[in-house]
Amino acid sequence: MRPAFRTRTVLATAAVVAAVGTFTAGVGVAQAGEGENRRGKSSEREIAALFDQWNTALQSGDAEEVADRYAPDAVLLPTASPVIRTDRAGIVDYFEHFQQKKPRGEKIRSVINVLDANSAVDAGLYRFHLTDPKTGVTKAVEARYSYEYEKRGGKWLIINHHSSVLPAEG
Repeated sequence: MRPAFRTRTVLATAAVVAAVGTFTAGVGVAQAGEGENRRGKSSEREIAALFDQWNTALQSGDAEEVADRYAPDAVLLPTASPVIRTDRAGIVDYFEHFQQKKPRGEKIRSVINVLDANSAVDAGLYRFHLTDPKTGVTKAVEARYSYEYEKRGGKWLIINHHSSVLPAEG
């Protein structure tokens, strides 16, 4: 076999092996687990989707459905109340009042830190569109937020949620 031909054959074989190896590795990652990477950590996409699920529950008008997103021992520092909520009854009470404003949230900026397979933090800025129940006028309110999530019994739950109106620049 001529050296040039042998070199091309070796290079072509190496390219095929590399392509097959890359494909196989990709399949392995895809099969690592729903929403998890090879190391067992959840993906940022999976954690980001938790806000969307919470926001959908919020828009349902059912405070119990929103409270289902929180762990029994969760802490809620809400945007529109000075009362710290530390149990389900308090969380339901807050959302019963908040939902009267027909809130619809949207993230402006999100920073997600996946800590391990069972815990993550999502913090950033969001905007709520709130409707005054008396006048029907809708206004936007920007706020800072942080959600701390923990997977319990295979289900992601909020264990700590802080939300506060974004202060004016000073």
